[in-house]
Amino acid sequence: FSGFVLFGFISCQNTLSFDVDNVDKLNFTENKPEGLPTKLEFVNDITLPAGYEREPVSDYGTWIRNLKLNKDNTVYYYNGDIKPNQSIHVAVLDLDIGNRDLQQCADACMRIRAEYLFNQKRYAEVKFLLASGKWKSFTEYTAKKDYSSFKKYMNYIFSFANTASLKKQLTKVDNINDIKIGDVFVQSGNPYGHAVTVMDVCKNKAGEKMFMISQSYMPAQSIEILINSQSTNKSPWYSTNFKEELITPEWTFTIKDLRRF
Repeated sequence: FSGFVLFGFISCQNTLSFDVDNVDKLNFTENKPEGLPTKLEFVNDITLPAGYEREPVSDYGTWIRNLKLNKDNTVYYYNGDIKPNQSIHVAVLDLDIGNRDLQQCADACMRIRAEYLFNQKRYAEVKFLLASGKWKSFTEYTAKKDYSSFKKYMNYIFSFANTASLKKQLTKVDNINDIKIGDVFVQSGNPYGHAVTVMDVCKNKAGEKMFMISQSYMPAQSIEILINSQSTNKSPWYSTNFKEELITPEWTFTIKDLRRF
């Protein structure tokens, strides 16, 4: 079992290093992105870019937009420690991390999808591809349908799935302008990879689109909605016109990495 946990553990790898002694300089309240309300309760409370409107979305998209945000707005590790760099996010999802080093990058993407399906009582659709190449569904794992059993199932998935298996499970999105809420940018590197979830999409009158993304990382940590590190005002919005590389605070994806459940 421990071998599989290690296999899942190396699915993410930090590409940047930070000076822990300078944590105070990275305080979020001192580095708050411009244009945000002082109080964020749900994902769709995050301010849109000027001239943009939120796109009509599916039930899954609506559910993600209505995910609650953590009032603390602090990213914690699974062991309760505070992540040194608090300057790369605008909000933190109000979803628990657990007390084991399991819910990392790909796991956070699977968690969001699974929470939606469980919330909709679509239990048979809660299933994920494991690193072994086999599928494991919630209904196969247990006959129970309570939330405690669901969380145990997700911990099992976190232990035996990773970025590589998630990438194989998802369908490739060929046109970046077709991006939808719930889509995933995912890379399965050798040996490291990373994955983030599209949390919202908006469009202006010219048809130009922008989107937000969330991530967990390693060690297992809160799911944070990222800033666009290339923007001058720490905006959380990314343009679909990023050409070949999507540069996020802790990872760089390509335009070919977009996939969908």
